[in-house]
Amino acid sequence: MSHNIFIAGASGVIGRRLLPLLKAQGHRVLAITRSADKVATLQAAGARAQVLDVLQTEELCHLLEAFQPQIVIHQLTDLPAGLDPARMQEGIRRNAEIRRLGTASLIRAAQAGGAQRLIAQSIAWAYAPGPLPQDEQQALETTAPGARGISVNGIADLERQVLGTPGIEGLVLRYGRLFGGDAGMEHAESPLGIHVDAAAHAALLAIHRGVPGCYNLAQAELQVSTLKARQVLGWQPDFRLEH
Repeated sequence: MSHNIFIAGASGVIGRRLLPLLKAQGHRVLAITRSADKVATLQAAGARAQVLDVLQTEELCHLLEAFQPQIVIHQLTDLPAGLDPARMQEGIRRNAEIRRLGTASLIRAAQAGGAQRLIAQSIAWAYAPGPLPQDEQQALETTAPGARGISVNGIADLERQVLGTPGIEGLVLRYGRLFGGDAGMEHAESPLGIHVDAAAHAALLAIHRGVPGCYNLAQAELQVSTLKARQVLGWQPDFRLEH
């Protein structure tokens, strides 16, 4: 069954791999971007595209009221290109802000458009220390100091909003550290590595499968357990797009 699907963050590392998967299944996709230069690329990948900042909440609500998406996919991040160390401190702060404020704006628009399901990007390295591999019941390390605390609390706020909105099924995909594609790393350099294609495929599966809640996604069962994602979503870490 095809759906109207709205994506925020479609031009990001995961979004670029997700669009061809959605197109192959016949979904009707609407995406927003802050850059007019990215509109043609999104359209070539099979999406309708519009220049709009996610924080322009009223305009976003009007857009989704007209589009009437069944599914909203949240792949927004706001980190510096190449994860430039000189810009990371400010990037971490902006990223936490987009996870708080951007998520709130997306949820308002999803409600305005009558969306039934919201699929959101999170991270798998926000857990408080504990026995390995950690599952989705483990608490997040919201008391961490410094930059980690800013990042984890931004994630915790995103997840509370996604999972706590009445009338919308919220699924949170806790991705490991991305490699492959345009992620900047060809191979996994962390026990939490996940290929961008497998990450995108998890979002595709979550359109039709799964129950509300969090799902760990990583290549190996070393630091986090992916049993729930494999059993409930039918996800496999070795998925790759055909080239």
